[in-house]
Amino acid sequence: MLADKYHDQIDAILSRYPSKRSAVLPLLYLAQREYGYCSEEAIKDVAGLVELEPTEVFSVAGFYSLFHRDPTGRYVLEVCNDLPCALRGADQFVDHVCKRLGVKPGETTPDGMFTVETVMCLGACDRAPMLQVNLDYHENMDPDKFDALIEELRRKAAGADDGH
Repeated sequence: MLADKYHDQIDAILSRYPSKRSAVLPLLYLAQREYGYCSEEAIKDVAGLVELEPTEVFSVAGFYSLFHRDPTGRYVLEVCNDLPCALRGADQFVDHVCKRLGVKPGETTPDGMFTVETVMCLGACDRAPMLQVNLDYHENMDPDKFDALIEELRRKAAGADDGH
């Protein structure tokens, strides 16, 4: 349970807001970091901390693409394929990403390293194709840049544990 393990962090988060309800997002981030995704247990933990019904917390988590309801890979690769990005080659880029990793959007590689998702906006239309890896932006992507990034992430993962 989050409250037992992260008591001090939770208190610090709650102290920053005039209402417990306002702390839902940072508490969901904390829960996702702990569980790897926003599991049913994580949603209930957060709901209990902010004195809301779990369905209310679930509706918040469901709105944001950075909260995941299912386990994900170590690296979540989000490619914006909304119209402005599609006009700059995002659809072809998504095809390359999926082919290179052997998965479809919404799937995780068998080694649990990468989850590929398409999203409707990352706020960088002028730098598309746009890829967000966890919270890091990678702009003006092309197949060569992507392939080099994947190799870098694999090396990074082999050398250190980032907690996911």
